[in-house]
This record gives sequence, structure tokens and C-alpha cells, in this order.
Amino acid sequence: MTTMSSDGFGSSTGTRTGSSAREALSAVRTEVAKAVVGQEATVSGMVIALVCRGHVLLEGVPGVAKTLLVRALSAALQLTTTRVQFTPDLMPGDVTGSLVYDARSAEFSFREGPVFTNLLLADEINRTPPKTQASLLEAMEERQVSVDGHPRLLPEPFIVAATQNPVEYEGTYPLPEAQLDRFLLKLAMPLPTREAELEVLARHAAGFDPRDLAAAGIRPVASAADLAAANAAVRNVTIDPSVMAYIVDVVRATRSSPSLSLGVSPRGASALLATSRAWAWLSDREYVTPDDVKALARPTLRHRVQLRPEAELEGINVDGVLDSVLSSVPVPR
Repeated sequence: MTTMSSDGFGSSTGTRTGSSAREALSAVRTEVAKAVVGQEATVSGMVIALVCRGHVLLEGVPGVAKTLLVRALSAALQLTTTRVQFTPDLMPGDVTGSLVYDARSAEFSFREGPVFTNLLLADEINRTPPKTQASLLEAMEERQVSVDGHPRLLPEPFIVAATQNPVEYEGTYPLPEAQLDRFLLKLAMPLPTREAELEVLARHAAGFDPRDLAAAGIRPVASAADLAAANAAVRNVTIDPSVMAYIVDVVRATRSSPSLSLGVSPRGASALLATSRAWAWLSDREYVTPDDVKALARPTLRHRVQLRPEAELEGINVDGVLDSVLSSVPVPR
């Protein structure tokens, strides 16, 4: 432990208002781009999660800069950050903390675990057994840890950024649905385009070292106060009843899809409302449009549904089902 556009949305195109919080979060994207190339949609998703104070699950094959992205994001934020490498022998107490006997006082005292931080990088979260994965459930939902029956509040804000590899199954433990549902977004990190990959090689040829982000010029440009101001501002973004009904209709359509054995829960509908409002605010708008909902549907809902086995055998994927659902639900005008 150390301290330190596949999703349909990209850069904001709205007019800048001069809001310091929005400017700070825009600067975060600029800073992260100094280290990560060609993942603009994923970076935007991370910023949305920061605004909503939600957790993020990053999924991608090895070598697409999942861990580097979170480390770069951490370097651009004035927040305490802790990285935990999840392994099969990691115990719950290694994450949450535990009671330690003090021989001098003859008493037990609580020693905080790495979860007591603002940004927790849970690297390769699916490599640890379910018991240790479950130790994060209370922390992610309640923002607290209970040890020996005593709840202990986590710092504010508290955000989990977890990574996992979708193609390696040996020695992994799939995340249970209850934990997946606690992630606000599941961001798929694709392989870079040819142009982006050339840029990556050019940076490495010029001496870029992914282990030394300070040398890349990344500086902290946003603080906890900026995130608090952004979170408060997003609550003032209005949403028309017709757009709210559109979110409900999209969610309900997943429950009746013949390709899905599990549809989106009401918590998923609330999450889609939150991410759509955050994206509208980042786009410098005071209202949510159906396009905002469409743009955030896949990253917000893809981990909250389950494909039927026969659909998987036919080669159907979750994103394709969600696209079909979106095309089948009438869009409000």
C-alpha cells in the first residue's frame, strides 16, 4: 500500500460561466491529459464521479493506463490518496483497520486502515476474495467503517476508484451484484486509436516516465472545497418532469428486456439522474436534456444489469442491449 469515447460522452461544449469549481474541474482534465492519452471519455467520467461523490469501476485489458489514470487524477487533486493492491491473501482488516492491543496501556486501540482517505485506489479489486471485497460495502454506501460494533466516519469526500481486468479469470473473484450496484459508474477503457498510440510512444521516446508524474508537470488544481461547491451547484440543475419520466421509462425497459435476467434497480435510476445533472452542469447548462441521459446511460447502467445465458451464447453484450433499450423508449421533446 502506498499513498499517492467508448461511453458516449467526451469534452464539454457549453459556454464557460467563470465558476471557480467548474474551472478547477476542467483544469483537472487538462492535467490528467499530461499523462494519459486518448481516454477523454473515461477522464470525463472520472470527473463526473468526483462531482457526484460517487465510486468508479474502471475495466480494461492490461496496459491501457487504468492505474495511471487514477494516479494522474490523484496528482491533480488536493486530496489524500491511498493505493491498495488487492491480492488473494488480503484480509478485511488490512483495508478497514483493526483493533491493536497496546501492552503499555493494557487496552485495545483502533488502527485506521487505508480506507481512511479521500480517494482510495483499489487496484485489481477482483483479485481479492469476497470476504475482503465485502469489507468495502459499508464504506462505499455509509461512508463509515464499523469495527467491534463502533462506527467510525470516513473523511469527506470519500471516493473509491477500482480497477479490474475483464479478460483474466484465473485467480479472480467476480464482484457480487450488491457491490457492483454501489459503483456510480463503470467505465470501459478501450484500446487507443492508432494516433493516440503513436502519441504514447512519442512521449515515452521523449523520456516520459509513468512512475514519475511530477516530472510530467501534473500539479494539483482542485481541492475538496471545489468538489463541495460543484456538488452543491449540481443540485440546482433543473430537470423537466418529461426528462425524469424518460429516465424511469429507460430503467423500466431494462427490466422487461428479453436479453436481461436482471434489470436496473431504483438506485440505478437515481444514479442516472445524478450523472445526467452533473454532465449538464459540466457542460455549462442549468437543465438536463434527453441527450445527457443517453450519454450517461451506458456507463451508469451497464454494471447494474445481467445478461441471460442464452443471450451471451448469441454474442450479445450489455452495451448493445442498453443501446436497443434507448432506441425503443420514446424521447421527450
